[in-house]
Amino acid sequence: MEFLDYILHIDRYLEIMLNDYQNWFYVILFLLIFIETGLVIMPFLPGDSLLFASGMLAASFPNQLNISLVLLCLLLAAILGDSVNYSIGKYLGNKLIKIQFFGRRIIKDNAIQKTENFFYKYGSKTIVIARFVPIVRTLAPFVAGISKMHYKTFIKYNILGGTIWVIGITFIGYFLGRISFIKNNFEVAVLVIILFSLLPILIEYIKNKK
Repeated sequence: MEFLDYILHIDRYLEIMLNDYQNWFYVILFLLIFIETGLVIMPFLPGDSLLFASGMLAASFPNQLNISLVLLCLLLAAILGDSVNYSIGKYLGNKLIKIQFFGRRIIKDNAIQKTENFFYKYGSKTIVIARFVPIVRTLAPFVAGISKMHYKTFIKYNILGGTIWVIGITFIGYFLGRISFIKNNFEVAVLVIILFSLLPILIEYIKNKK
């Protein structure tokens, strides 16, 4: 329940951290996105809502938070994170997927299968599309590394996907964050983002059922 509260009210937690850590807040944003995209065992971190909330904060506190620096930190974190994740998959992937913790695999088979289905359907474009799909976002570069995708192909789609994801969602938060209703009902905005992110999976599920 605490984790759910963190996701739905991440704007409040980020505002507290901004007031407490000031300029170090940029480093915190970088680390949160880098960890979510770079460590295959951390797919549950709130990437989309974090970007949206960061944009909102930059709009609400322009004297404390520069939107250009926010975008730069988040973009570097997203691209570097995926690159590290790709390398982990390439050199350690086959060992990591076998590791168990309390009798359960750290990296779920069904999550890997779901990501492989994306690759089967969309090919290299999965690296871009996955940016907008929770869990798959973290596993896509890992699976790309395991499958030994050519790095030049990977980095091209990595940069493209990271740029669209970071700039798109952060700017949406930046502009919508000035609207009183959005600021006062952030959890509604987060739920809309989550539902939008889950649409590709829902559509795929319906197609498979048919």
